[in-house]
Order: sequence, then structure tokens, then C-alpha cells
Amino acid sequence: MSVRAASSSDMAGLLAQADFGVLIRMLADEGYTVIGPRVEAEAVTYREIQHADELPAGWGSRQEGGRYRLERRRDDALFGYVQGVQSWRPHLFRPSRTLWRAQRTEEGFEFATPDESAPKLAFLGVRACEIAAIDLQDRVFSQGAAPDPDYKTRRESLFIVAVQCTEAGDTCFCTSMGTGPAVEWGYDLKLTELIDGDRHVFLVESGSSKGVALAAGLPLMSADDTDRESARTRTEQAAGAMGRSMETAGLKELIQENQEHSRWDAVAERCLACTNCTLVCPTCFCNTTEDVTSLDGQSTERRQRWDSCFTFDHSYLHGGSVRTTVAARYRQWMSHKLAHWIDQYGDSGCVGCGRCITWCPAAIDITEEAAALREAVEGGV
Repeated sequence: MSVRAASSSDMAGLLAQADFGVLIRMLADEGYTVIGPRVEAEAVTYREIQHADELPAGWGSRQEGGRYRLERRRDDALFGYVQGVQSWRPHLFRPSRTLWRAQRTEEGFEFATPDESAPKLAFLGVRACEIAAIDLQDRVFSQGAAPDPDYKTRRESLFIVAVQCTEAGDTCFCTSMGTGPAVEWGYDLKLTELIDGDRHVFLVESGSSKGVALAAGLPLMSADDTDRESARTRTEQAAGAMGRSMETAGLKELIQENQEHSRWDAVAERCLACTNCTLVCPTCFCNTTEDVTSLDGQSTERRQRWDSCFTFDHSYLHGGSVRTTVAARYRQWMSHKLAHWIDQYGDSGCVGCGRCITWCPAAIDITEEAAALREAVEGGV
């Protein structure tokens, strides 16, 4: 299922900040578990929320290479942060789950799969780059001959409340990847937060039949051309304030034709292979399975869990690991993300969210590495 299916974009109206809790209550009344931004451990995370006062009102985030911190804003914006620390990925593609269990009996082993019903989720505060990331994950897990049943079930019932970016972060480069900052498709409802003096409202647009139905029950006021123009102007300002950029023309060929370049060794001298970049990335899908057996040998279970191409064992084949060096693992990650992914799924695996830059303890910057490789190759280094 592709999130591109929802794109009607019917205008709904204005929702007052004081009435924002109505939206959350209506989603809950429809049976959704609402996942949204909240402040935990001095960071904005995506967790279950039940009330509007749990949202990060008045908080902004500053993200730089290897640095993240929250800062108080001069207003009470609910979505004034750049983006959450983690993506929405853990709520659709779970970090760990049990696939089946086996119990020894007198006749042999009895197998059973866990009886786990997938929750009906509503994501509140999804940015344009994150919608693009969900679309990419759809191609991996819910399309093709062997869809992942857990992901597919969660995805099919998902309700997306998108939020337009009106500010860009220092590590953002979604404009380079063609994924933002304006939300143009893939949502049920779209919000643009408008604050002007004492006026604090949200321009609400619907993008699916589910969104239209929900919007019909909201206490909306009429929106005029000034409100629409203000929303458009703010997203344009965000587009012009990107902290990073990446030249994508010819990048796929550049990477694939220079797999033995010395630049990979240069970046490996800084890379810790800590897997941070893959853990916060909204599109990574590497996983592995492991069998866990009880000490008495009477029961066992098979588990699926996240993995990373930066781990030594991820490329293990009979006889040893294929990628024994950090240089080989970094090359695999960046090559897959910016080049091989295009061969597999038709799009780059990077949406320009900048999380890998923010959360790299060595402040390695994928945009700088792409530019450095281009400069070295074109300069004959």
C-alpha cells in the first residue's frame, strides 16, 4: 500500500489552538491509538498521547552535526520543533517481535504463533520527509510477493495527520531529495500551524475520505485566501532555509563506479560503526532472526529484530563476514542509501531528514561525504 494514494487535498478550515484536543479525542473515539510528539528525556519523541497538553508546546529543537538540544521558543507552537529524535518506523516496523514459539511435547514439538492483534494507529505530526520515508518502507514491507503481515496490518489501518514544516533545521536537506518541506500527498489530514500575535490556529486540509469524515466533526472556522497564502509562504520560507544540501545529479553513477576509492577509507577513520545512523533513519529496514532456546531444552522461540549493515555479523556467510572493515560497512550503507536503493525501489533511500548527521557521535555528514567523493573523483584524486 502506497501513501501516495491519498491526495485529494480538500480544504477544511481553521482549527483554534484551544480546540486542538478535540482532534485527539475524535481520533481516540474512532478507536485509534494516537502517537504524537512529546518531550521525554530532554528530547521530542513520538509516543502515545491522550491529551493536547502532552504536546511539546513552546519547545523548539536545534540540531547540528553530532548535537541535539531543546530550546524554549518565544511562542507556544505545538509543532515548533524540527522533527522527533526517532522516526515513526518503530510503530510500523517493530524493533523486535516473536515470530513463533515451540514447546516440547511427548509427540515432539508443538508450534504456535503469538496472538498479537495490531493496534489501530493514528500518527499526529508527520512531516513531509517522514511521509516519503513511510512510502519507501511500504515498498519494502507491504508490496511484492511476500509482504510482512505485521507491518501490512498496521499500515492499512493507519491514519496520518501531517504537519507542514514552517522552519528548517541545520541538518535538514529535504529540498535536495524532493521530499519536502511542503506536504503534498500521503495524508488523511494536513495541518499548518499559523501564529500571528495572539492568533494561534491551524489550517486544516483533508487528503482522503477518512480525513474528510473526521474534519466534518471538528469545530472549524472558515479559512480565507490570506490564511492559505500564509501557509504557503511559511513552507516556502522553510524550503529556503535548509541547513544542508546534496547534489543528486549523477550521484548514483558516481558512487557505483567508485567503490574502491580511497575516500571510503578516509571516512572510516572517523566512523565508530556504532549503528546510530541506521537506528534513527526512517527508511532503514535491515533485520535479522535469532532462535532463543530455554536452558532445559523444552521450549524455543524465533525472534525478528532490527539489525544494521554496520554490525560485523550482518554480512556473515558460512566461513565469515563479507564486510570485515568499517570502510566496507560505511560504503555499503551510503551506497545502498544513495545508489543501489534506486535500482531496487526506484527512489533514493534518503529523504533528507538529517537524523544521521545529528545523531552521529563523530558528526559524519552524509552530504559532506557525497560532495567530498564527487570532488575527489572529478579532481582526479
